Parts: sequence; C-alpha cells; structure tokens
Amino acid sequence: MKIGHVFADEKIMPRFSILNPRYTMSLPEYQMAAGIYDIFNHICEQYFSGSDDNTSDYISEGLMKSVIHSSRIALKNKNDYEARSNLMWAATWALNTLVSRGKSTDWMVHMLGQSAGALSDAAHGMTLSAVSLPYYKMIMPYGVQKFARFAVNVWDIAPDGKTEEQLAEEGLSAMEAWMKELGLAMKLSEIGVTMEMLDDLVNGTLIMEGGYKVLSKEEIREVLIQSM
Repeated sequence: MKIGHVFADEKIMPRFSILNPRYTMSLPEYQMAAGIYDIFNHICEQYFSGSDDNTSDYISEGLMKSVIHSSRIALKNKNDYEARSNLMWAATWALNTLVSRGKSTDWMVHMLGQSAGALSDAAHGMTLSAVSLPYYKMIMPYGVQKFARFAVNVWDIAPDGKTEEQLAEEGLSAMEAWMKELGLAMKLSEIGVTMEMLDDLVNGTLIMEGGYKVLSKEEIREVLIQSM
C-alpha cells in the first residue's frame, strides 16, 4: 500500500506530530466517543483485507484491544491521563501506515460514512458507526476467516465447538455491544440522514476495491438502507 492510498499526496503526509492527551480532557463525551470509534475503524479498514498470516494483523489486534480497554476508562473518567494517552498513541499507529503494510486495505466504511457526513452535521466517527455493521455483515461471508479471527483475538470469544460463521457473527455482536456502550450512533437516522437523501448518498459513495468484496451501486444502496 502506498502512502497515497491514505493521503491524497505524499506531500501532505505529516513528518511529525506533537501529541498532548490533556487537550482531549475538555472534549464533550459525544466528540470523544466519535473519535474513539474513528480510531478503531481506521484499524478495521486495514485489518479486514487479505488472507495471509500477516504481522500487520497481529499489531492491529493489539491496537484494537487497547482502544477497547482504554475507551471504557476514558469515557468513565475524563481526567484519566493514562487511558487518554493510550488512545492518542493508538490513534497515531492507526493511520501512520504501519498496519497497512502488506495489506490491500478496505476503506469502504469511510466512503459510506463520508457520503453521509456530506449530508449531515454529524461528527465523522458517528457517520462511520452508523454504517459499519450493515457493511460488515454484507462482506462477512467473503472474509469469514478474518471475521472469525477478529472474534477470537480481539473480543476473546471462545472458539470451541463453533463454526467460523458462528464466530464471525459473535464477533460483530460483541463489537455492536461495545459501540452501544460508547453511545455511538447506530443508525443514519440518528444523525439526521433520511430516506429522501438515499440517491445522493449512493451517488456520493466512492467504490473501493481493497476489501473482501467490491460493492456494486445496488449493494451500496442496500447497505445504506440497512443503516437507516
């Protein structure tokens, strides 16, 4: 994966950043939750691609577990410096291209969410959370092994006696429960998107080719309807 797949041009790839978790302590809970999910989904967009035994996936799984753990602490206590510093650290690794090494990467959730963001005033992370589950449920049969691995390695779901399909579904259910725990938007209707906007949403969604399934425009429409 080239840097250009994440940033429009290598010239705008940051050379360094100055990170101070204390600045996040004044954020409203809504914005903090949205940011946490954006971090998590950045990792997912790179994780849910490819089928080889990739070191990047092991790193991604550790980052996702860290985000899940720290999110619960940070939202319970806005002054917990340790939790917020770990979230900020994870955010850096989630988009500095490290975990994209050897991956084709997906980014379809972002394309769907950004289309919704153009028609609403919702925080970016909330547009992602609103479309994630319907999208992942659609592509899961095409990448079931990775979704099963996600369930076991990220959500600690016991694999004994379960099919890959069962594990994959349990993993997404665990993710859904965590998302609700954070207070994320779970439907587009929660962020002001209506069925009257559907055609604009579909036409405004770019189609990416790095995930487990390249969606047609009709499949994009179906995901968006399921997200309503």
